[in-house]
Amino acid sequence: MIDLHYSATPNGQKIAILLEEIDAPYHVLSYDIFNGDQLTAAFGRINPNHKLPAIVDRDPAGGGAPVTVFESGAILQYLAEKSGRFLPASGAARAATLSWLNWQVAGLGPMGGQASHFLRYAPAGQDYAAHRYTKEVTRLLTVLERRLDKSVYVAGDDYTIADMAIWPGRASAFVMGMGLDDWPATRAWFERIRERPAVARAMSREDMKAPAKYIGRHQTLGEQEWSNMFGDANHAAVTGD
Repeated sequence: MIDLHYSATPNGQKIAILLEEIDAPYHVLSYDIFNGDQLTAAFGRINPNHKLPAIVDRDPAGGGAPVTVFESGAILQYLAEKSGRFLPASGAARAATLSWLNWQVAGLGPMGGQASHFLRYAPAGQDYAAHRYTKEVTRLLTVLERRLDKSVYVAGDDYTIADMAIWPGRASAFVMGMGLDDWPATRAWFERIRERPAVARAMSREDMKAPAKYIGRHQTLGEQEWSNMFGDANHAAVTGD
């Protein structure tokens, strides 16, 4: 059994997709990040960075004590290696998969997150920041489009954890008004993955659906919600101040 510490964000959804793909038994522990559920000392012992998702594998390969993994890219690699699926064991295919996985973790994910912040949450008057990050997301989506114009999946002919890492974030780009009309190769890839039974199961589970305040185009946060997400409470969970 794997405990999935989860919030209905692209980072959480990518882990759910892989767990469904490998038929791993898992238990969802849902967190309301606006409420600050992730800021507790108890969760800090699972992830010192107080971010979601994280997993606790209570039946690790080879036995022994439960294994805790945080950061979505590390979780995907851990589960793929444990199951022996969706990550080639060696060679060029493995290198391509890890390259595109890290491209998402280091590039598309953070830039998309910043664009989302300044478009959806930030106070008025942040035009430079909104423009800077949406322009960078557009650049990165162009990289993805050019790759998928030549390749069935991002790492090659086979579906891998790199696709799972990218797919939920591409779905969430609709919230920012970045649809698929201008990205035909990405659209074909997106629809191909959406039709996978494991993806459909992950995205339709009642205990994993995103509440409206996670997906609305423009959000107004209360004072405590802002503190939990971006302000003093968020920082105090780590600093103790």
